[in-house]
Amino acid sequence: YSNFIDNLRVYVRGGTGGMGYPNLGGEGGRGGDVWFVAREKTTLKSISEKYPQKRFVAGTGANSSVKALKGEKGKDCEVHVPLGISVLDDDGKQIGDLNAAGERFLAARGGLGGSLATNFLPCKGQRRTVHLDLKLIADVGLVGFPNAGKSSLLSKISHAKPEIANYAFTTIQPELGKIMYADYKQISVADLPGLIEGAHANKGMGHKFLKHVERTKQLLLVVDISGFQLSVKTQFRTAFETILLLTKELELYKEELVTKPALLAINKLDLPCAKDNLDELMTQLENPQGFLHLVEEEMIPANTLEFREVIPISTYTGEGIEELKACIRKSIDEQAEQVNEEYRKKKLLLLQTSK
Repeated sequence: YSNFIDNLRVYVRGGTGGMGYPNLGGEGGRGGDVWFVAREKTTLKSISEKYPQKRFVAGTGANSSVKALKGEKGKDCEVHVPLGISVLDDDGKQIGDLNAAGERFLAARGGLGGSLATNFLPCKGQRRTVHLDLKLIADVGLVGFPNAGKSSLLSKISHAKPEIANYAFTTIQPELGKIMYADYKQISVADLPGLIEGAHANKGMGHKFLKHVERTKQLLLVVDISGFQLSVKTQFRTAFETILLLTKELELYKEELVTKPALLAINKLDLPCAKDNLDELMTQLENPQGFLHLVEEEMIPANTLEFREVIPISTYTGEGIEELKACIRKSIDEQAEQVNEEYRKKKLLLLQTSK
């Protein structure tokens, strides 16, 4: 992943409470809290560089005194984190989620100030080590084996400038681009590091790739019409086998990924024999069950992906690119409408039950 950071381990400690004042029954101030606050244009790399110790400690509560029997609360510590952060404890259990700008998560609570209940002695703040796990948030995630043309496609449909070359692993860190439409609508697209067989078992970039897929609203599978072979030591896969394998990897990692709305872009139509290969693939996609006997049993996913659209393209000649952009827009708009409709129904049901 070169210099891209998508996981950071940090220490957080709430402030200690202030001393109580036994003679007059005064209460010390509560210790400050440590908060994670989601903020745009922030990265885990910038946090790591700004706070090399990766320690965040809130302020101590003020002691109770004759002048101020109720001590003031200690100063809170706010840590700005990127959008799309999962907060995990040391056991890997998720304890928080920050997806939208301004969302806050209480990472460590401050200790109580000294009072009658504590014999006027202050309490220490909560302390723990947590992991900040970044999962990119994008409308569409590009999914495909290395060299399928995902980086080229991203550069064609958006203003992103990913590295493009004719060797397998060009993309070694997520790239985010935005498709701009004539009515100023923007759709974000993430090009993610290329999957390989066995990614679900954390081979290659395995889980680092797949966790980013979780946060995309829709999937766009990009498949080379002429098939795929990672190296001379690995087996050649046809375009149909590639689709099955990609589905299988997603399913083995997390079954819900296969239920996401999906589009299929069949790339490299400019190659010789592409037309014949495309006709064969379309026949196979119309009746996938009829061709499953051609592949090994362990390659067959429990549920095949239902593609909303299948769009043949060529990132080299530009063929089908505009149609693909239109299909992405239509699919995202339909999904948004569906979500709104479900929300309206839920609200209506709540109103009816409250009456």
